[in-house]
Amino acid sequence: MIEAEVHLCLHNFLRSQAGLPSWHHHLTMARLVARTLRTGRSSLIQVGATCGYQGLYRTSFVASALIWHGAVIIVATEEVQQRLLRVEIPRLQQWLQVNKPIRTGDTFPGADFSGLLLISPRNWLKAQLSPTSNLPENIPTIIDGVDDLEDWVRQELTVTIPPPDWEQLELACPQEVQVIRNAKVQLTHEIFQHPANPYECYLISSTETEILQRLYSAVDISHLLEPWHKFWDLFANLHSDSPTSLCWTTIARRQGLFSLHCSPLEVDTLLAPIWQKQPVVLIGSALEADTQAPLFRQRMGLEDVTCLKFSSERQTEAIQLYIPYQLPLPNTPQFQPRFMHKLHTLICLSATAPGLTVVLVGDVPLRAQVGSILAAQYGSRVQVEKTCLDENSILISGWEFWRSHQNVLPSPQLLIVSTLPLPSLEHPLVAGRVSHYKRSGQDWFRLYLLPTAINELERAIAPVREGKGIVALLDSRVVNRSYGAQVLAALSPVARINYLDPSLFSNNQEDNSDL
Repeated sequence: MIEAEVHLCLHNFLRSQAGLPSWHHHLTMARLVARTLRTGRSSLIQVGATCGYQGLYRTSFVASALIWHGAVIIVATEEVQQRLLRVEIPRLQQWLQVNKPIRTGDTFPGADFSGLLLISPRNWLKAQLSPTSNLPENIPTIIDGVDDLEDWVRQELTVTIPPPDWEQLELACPQEVQVIRNAKVQLTHEIFQHPANPYECYLISSTETEILQRLYSAVDISHLLEPWHKFWDLFANLHSDSPTSLCWTTIARRQGLFSLHCSPLEVDTLLAPIWQKQPVVLIGSALEADTQAPLFRQRMGLEDVTCLKFSSERQTEAIQLYIPYQLPLPNTPQFQPRFMHKLHTLICLSATAPGLTVVLVGDVPLRAQVGSILAAQYGSRVQVEKTCLDENSILISGWEFWRSHQNVLPSPQLLIVSTLPLPSLEHPLVAGRVSHYKRSGQDWFRLYLLPTAINELERAIAPVREGKGIVALLDSRVVNRSYGAQVLAALSPVARINYLDPSLFSNNQEDNSDL
């Protein structure tokens, strides 16, 4: 069987790679991927946040895909594709003596193709969600990095009406030009009445909905081109008792322009048919604490799959975690001054050790204030969401920036987390999804906010594990709220500390080696 062949070949290959970074679960993962290829039963694999950050696991699924006799589709970002093409695939092909054709692009090469097709998530989803897909069915598919799968799907399914598309609507409907222009003027007036917020996006109000409804009733949509036709399809659902769409607007205040957006609230029913077309291997870092990942599978419409979750390597991934006990809660006026005082203390103490310091601040206004205050004291050492950094720089960053750039930045010797990355209810899109959970009578905090925060936090500290640094989590809810136990369990393995002195930073590597 292919499982035995993959096990033997990969075992010999790994023994030949002395000196390269290793991972204890290569053979287990490779066998499961090979089993999926052979039996056609899909699988969901969680490799752990640290391994996901390092990307070591990719050797396992590449080996299985190369040894498999037929075609395999690998769905991965452009960055990961380049890593596969330049490193993983060439060295495995050379060792395995396999001359399997490799292609990249958004179209399947042909019915007789038996190699590997590397395709981006966007192009793969576009093909799968299209009524006329250019990808054949029954081709085994490996999807790498499914921690971001829901975001990829929502980006693909979101329909956007930018300002120029109003002119296209007028050209398509010359008989209703005046109606269209009046609607645009009324929308502009209403939308720019919204008070400014850090996100510059707003859920569509009832008045704006009525304006769009009147326009929808006046315009014959049967002959409209995209994106208007898709937008109307989603918008029409907003008026039902149980809407399944979310509509919002983004504003460019200086230019006096706005864009409309509409997307489905849930994607499980749209994705479920895709998983039936071919066997899939979904690979994520740290989707959930539960091996079966029930919440993720429910959101993605995954039913009958084999689930596997690899445990952390306690000796190599343990970090020191500092959590102060008496900081005020983040939503109180007392939090910011106490937070800044603790921030100064941590930065001063860490000055005894060289290395990058990262301060993660999710709140947009607070992030700007932290950057200004620290820059006044530490000068050019402080950078706000920049990638050109010196050895001893202090990087002030939001969660999205850090997640997008942590692979190209040095591992921090100190990572300071201001608050848990719970999605902010002040963000209109978060508020819209929470309202949907409430209408459905579901626990929006434990089904949406908390799992999102834990996944984000696990991925954020992965570089610190690699560099054996220190994490300071300055959110007292971790010790004062019942859900804090779930957060701490997800961050394991850690050594909790509740004191600060310079020796923590000068000797942290020696301390971690004994954990």
